Amino acid sequence: MGRLQDKVALITGASGGIGRATALLFAKEGAKIVAADVEDEAGLETIDLVKQITEDVVYVNADVSQADDCQQMVEVAEQSFGGLHVLFNNAGIMHPDDGNAMQTSEEVWDRTMDINLKGVYLGCKFGIPAIRKSGGGTVINTASFVAIMGAATPQLAYTASKGGVLAMTRELAIIHARENIRCNSLCPGPLHTKLLMDFLDTEEKKQRRLVHIPMGRFGLAEEMAKAALFLASDESSYVNGADFVVDGGITSAYVTPE
Repeated sequence: MGRLQDKVALITGASGGIGRATALLFAKEGAKIVAADVEDEAGLETIDLVKQITEDVVYVNADVSQADDCQQMVEVAEQSFGGLHVLFNNAGIMHPDDGNAMQTSEEVWDRTMDINLKGVYLGCKFGIPAIRKSGGGTVINTASFVAIMGAATPQLAYTASKGGVLAMTRELAIIHARENIRCNSLCPGPLHTKLLMDFLDTEEKKQRRLVHIPMGRFGLAEEMAKAALFLASDESSYVNGADFVVDGGITSAYVTPE
């Protein structure tokens, strides 16, 4: 029996990175997967990979900044597999023009907030009632270590959006604790994923991040998936409202010892 046997898991941002790695791991642990994204080609590649593990997988095109799309992706989960037990609000962007307060345009700010913060709210708006109807479960919201520390390379909108995710998740955890619904934030450190590598597009920018990581390397999407599995499973049954930091030690020692 897998750790998520017969559970229905909805994962946003499933076309790559943490989302794809989590879809694969959750499937191996017995979950039925609803993979949501706006990148259809890459999303369908995720489906093909998951199908090597289980046939219990479906893809849905969903822009998490749109209420109708979020409602539809939850309805797809219910119609396809009869309910929802795990909601992983993972979709997010890191805009290349996100900088400090002076550099960041209102357009970049609004787009980042729409996806990274409003998208989590909308996922919960429609997903939590479905989890409640299914007898309970877990919500995992992807935040970031920068919500706790701030970023070495300025990305104000991203950092602020992820700070909002932390605050919102804590309140959701309080509200739904007596309903057998746990809500936690996953706070990855810097990862070797397309999202971050496209942002850190020079060796100088990469080194500016790496110098702060005690382990001396970027994390892997697969390592975040394992952390998400813990939060999704009954092994974390007393973990609620947590900022679950998986960052190679970066928040413990922001300056690496010589």
